[in-house]
Amino acid sequence: MPSLLPLLTWLAFPVYVWQGLTVRRRIVRMLPAEGPVIHRIEGAGEPINLLVLGDSSAASVGVESSERGLAARIAHRAHEATGRPVVWRAAGFNSATAGRLRDHVVPNMDPGHWTHLVLTVGSNDAKNFHTGARFNREFGTLLYALRAKWPEARVVWSPVVEMSLMPALPPALGRILEIRAGLINYWGHRLCLERGAVPATRLPIDDPIAGFSLDGFHASEAGYDRWAEHLLPLLLDTRITEA
Repeated sequence: MPSLLPLLTWLAFPVYVWQGLTVRRRIVRMLPAEGPVIHRIEGAGEPINLLVLGDSSAASVGVESSERGLAARIAHRAHEATGRPVVWRAAGFNSATAGRLRDHVVPNMDPGHWTHLVLTVGSNDAKNFHTGARFNREFGTLLYALRAKWPEARVVWSPVVEMSLMPALPPALGRILEIRAGLINYWGHRLCLERGAVPATRLPIDDPIAGFSLDGFHASEAGYDRWAEHLLPLLLDTRITEA
């Protein structure tokens, strides 16, 4: 079970608000990447139909071209590993939380035939101070919605990265948000195992400078490529691996 640390972060809420406003004023505001959000890589055999659904990371914020973003990098690595054709779609939205994806995105998406689904959500839930109970409810019902719409898809959830290592965040704010991220990751991991999704391990941040974009919050080209490399074995495997 989670420790008492998430409760203690409420005592530090004034620090969170003060430093958070400072970061918002100085941070570089980046837009979603330009380029296609649906694309096909030709190959031989049964196609891999890949949907990357989630927050601004799924929209490849932090890089100029969608071809350098998460969905495209996973797709190219999947094609290189299997030789199969890959159809990929990036469905990412700034500030998306689990509840917003469940209520406003999934119901409005064309069903399609997605065989592999990568879910990037949780960072905004953490920074918005969503409680464990709220995330449990909203992320849990999001997984239900995904399973109802794409019952045969392999769903992999990528948990929140270590927020204390984000260059944009002052040390105190980074520590506060890392505690909140730990709460989100705890419930996300449990819910994935309960509801037929695969929880990935946290993405290792080997180089906080090279791995993040100019805003110090979103991934860079190198960061997205490393992220794709990290997720691919789990996405293509048939085993559920616990963190």
